[in-house]
Amino acid sequence: MKTTIDELLAFAAVVDTGSITAAAEQLDLTVSATSRTLSRLEEKLQTTLLRRTTRRLELTEEGAAFLTHARAILAMVDDAEEQMAARRMRPVGRLRVDAATPFMLHVLVPLVEGFRARYPDVELELHSNEGIIDLIEKRADVAFRIGSLKDSTLHARPIGTSRVRVLASPDYLKRHGTPTRPAQLAQHALLGFSQPDSLNDWPLRDDDGSIVHIKPAIASSSGETLRSLALAGQGIVCLSDFMTREDRLSGRLVPLFARQTLDERQPINAVYYRNTALASRITCFVDHVVEVLGKQPFDE
Repeated sequence: MKTTIDELLAFAAVVDTGSITAAAEQLDLTVSATSRTLSRLEEKLQTTLLRRTTRRLELTEEGAAFLTHARAILAMVDDAEEQMAARRMRPVGRLRVDAATPFMLHVLVPLVEGFRARYPDVELELHSNEGIIDLIEKRADVAFRIGSLKDSTLHARPIGTSRVRVLASPDYLKRHGTPTRPAQLAQHALLGFSQPDSLNDWPLRDDDGSIVHIKPAIASSSGETLRSLALAGQGIVCLSDFMTREDRLSGRLVPLFARQTLDERQPINAVYYRNTALASRITCFVDHVVEVLGKQPFDE
């Protein structure tokens, strides 16, 4: 499109005020700039829109016809800007959220009802991926990541931290006994991660002072699978507080080595690309997560 919004605004202002001088004052422009803008518009349209006399400006027949279209376009632009402003105040549209399955199930899903009550016009789309994803490739608007961040191209907002603990079910401990020293773990069935192996470093120190690294009797890439195995009495596990809070409160899983456990905490961040069109939806969702988690910490 050759015609610009500024040219349409100048044309409408001249018609409404009756003079180029008054239009320039209204638009906060110089008289010469307003006159040049109007002349440029007529050159683009290859027609005369206004007849200039010594006393006043008069619309030509072509000018009157063009004015109708110009006002309609300007009204549409105003409406679009008002809608964008309204969306910032009341977020609207689809928001694609990605998180590992345990975080999705234990943290985000319980928050959905409250979020939907506050922001009914936001359409949530929830996706679970166990590994680090490419937000663009997976079409995710915001992702929640546990652990250290490596991608500096993303904007990251800290959500909190989650402590990791060694746990077992009362049934397992009744059948196999309760270990009181980390060295005794070698006598038990241990549940660990198949990848990455660094997750099999537990927040305990051996008798020689080194960090305990376990060899799993049962390994899985999914923390949720390991949690289910622990609940079923299949062994001792080390998991993050965010996914075991309810289990610990109900007594389904019992923390071990209370005094020996190191206070290791995994950082949790919401990550996203800076995108103005999505900013309000992302902000309202992350704000809601932070607000609720502040009232209900993982390590209760």
